[in-house]
Amino acid sequence: MAPVNHYHEAYSSGPRPSYADPKEGSTMSTESVAVTSAPADVGLRREMGLIGATWSSETSIIGSGWLFGALYAAQDAGPAALIGWVIGGVAVIFLALVHAELGGMYPVSGGTARFPHLAYGSVAGISFGFFSWVQAITVAPIECFAVMQYGSYFWHGLYNPTANHGNGNVTTTGFIMTIVLMAIFTALNFLAMRLFSKVNAAITWWKIAIPVLVIVVFLFKFHSSTFSYGPGGFMPYGIKAVFAAIPSAGIVFSYLGFEQADQLAAEIKNPQKNLPRAILLATFIGIIVYCMLQVVFIGAMPHSVIAHGWDHITNTNILSGPFAGLAGLIGLGFVAGLLRADAFISPFGTGLMYQTSSSRVGYGLARNRYFPQAFARVDRNGVPWVSLIIAFIAGLFFLLPFPSWHALVGLVTGASVLMYAGAPLAMGAFRLQVPEADRPYRVPAGGVVAPLAFIIANLIIYWSGFEVVWKLGVVIVIGYILIGFAMAFDRNRPPLDWKSAQWLPVYLIGLGIISWQGQFSGGAVKPPLNTDHIPFWIDMIVVAAFSLVIYYWAMATKLPKAEMLRLVEAQSGIEPPEREV
Repeated sequence: MAPVNHYHEAYSSGPRPSYADPKEGSTMSTESVAVTSAPADVGLRREMGLIGATWSSETSIIGSGWLFGALYAAQDAGPAALIGWVIGGVAVIFLALVHAELGGMYPVSGGTARFPHLAYGSVAGISFGFFSWVQAITVAPIECFAVMQYGSYFWHGLYNPTANHGNGNVTTTGFIMTIVLMAIFTALNFLAMRLFSKVNAAITWWKIAIPVLVIVVFLFKFHSSTFSYGPGGFMPYGIKAVFAAIPSAGIVFSYLGFEQADQLAAEIKNPQKNLPRAILLATFIGIIVYCMLQVVFIGAMPHSVIAHGWDHITNTNILSGPFAGLAGLIGLGFVAGLLRADAFISPFGTGLMYQTSSSRVGYGLARNRYFPQAFARVDRNGVPWVSLIIAFIAGLFFLLPFPSWHALVGLVTGASVLMYAGAPLAMGAFRLQVPEADRPYRVPAGGVVAPLAFIIANLIIYWSGFEVVWKLGVVIVIGYILIGFAMAFDRNRPPLDWKSAQWLPVYLIGLGIISWQGQFSGGAVKPPLNTDHIPFWIDMIVVAAFSLVIYYWAMATKLPKAEMLRLVEAQSGIEPPEREV
């Protein structure tokens, strides 16, 4: 007897998608159906080509991170920060490979929020879906903070660099202007995707050109001796500081965004080919740019500025606008002016794109029937307008408790990597559940890459420190309450698949305990909240071993193939015809 299909979704009925074989129709078995069909989104329009898809990821990668990451990484780890950028880049490559396979396989809107739903059902889907949404809605505020911090050079009332024990905070005026800027992001997102894509492409060309120009010009001021100058030499604060800098100094945050093409997959033309290419191309460009920016930032730094150590830089121009301040200090005034202009454009483009992806993730969660169905409403331009407005409102709630770029970056990184952790689990499950499904891009050695990517994601969360982890835990609990309330009023809500997600509470609580007992605090709280009971190096072995246990436990309890295929079929619909740009 076939299992009962519990997923009575409003969009599950109707004609089969265009890529399903209509000749087989009702004679097809449940398992063969999902090999030829795939989830599809209704109301969204495929109007974005390869360049637009690549730039959707690239504009998210080259954002405020390049304006601040090099300074904060150098302050935390000295010249050895370059090692952190390389480690972070390698980690992101593994995660990008996984997202490239998943996105090509199932190109749906808000993909990172939906892959775990298809592989493990509702409980895992709710969790990783909410992580995706939190990550998306918090990036726009952090980009606004970057604009305020750099903008304080012209309007001193926007940002106070001496507030919060020297860490800096936006002022009341800066807070109000942040809200105004987020409202502008929201308004621009009501443009049709093909017009929005052109606007974003123009901004992204500029955003890439300026960092490349900085790299070239700063090379003329490069001094290799700076890499060993000052107290402690190349690695003044030890290897532990290098690992801590990867999440806390904004290294991983800077690389975030490669998955944006996945979030917009339902609006990309020929997504099976264009989406994997876009993700991988954007990732490699971002890694090269960021590593070179760190090299020239260190190499161009005057010795007098770091005479007392990288963590004792006191030049206010560098602290408020690192590259612009450094350019002015070394006699590149014209570059400083250009950088202060770019300090508005780069974060603006990234915040704009994340506001877009926030609305698509919310749309995807409504398609999963976790969020209210109003989130899935689209206007005549194919914009999920309710989800867009709610993303704006929700983003405002993260402004008050985290009133600066540096204060919010740790939480955003933690939420992002928790979101990323769901992708390797989904890929591993799909490889076992539907090995015969069409995969336009197939990750080489996927059986090794998937668990390794899961380990990497958990290491980054661990390096974020316990102060970040416990705050993220509070956000997760609030999310469970809100989603539970929304689902309680949905008659067609999916059943809770506890059996296939039995590993999830052990994973979340266990990772929190390891973080509490480990070496990384992740904040300025004195005394630190973590205990340091697990020795350094041993702690990372513990995280890796724990990750493998959870990964293979998840593989053993994944949804049965037939049930997974019914979830895919429940979200199949009519693909709107492609429109030429």
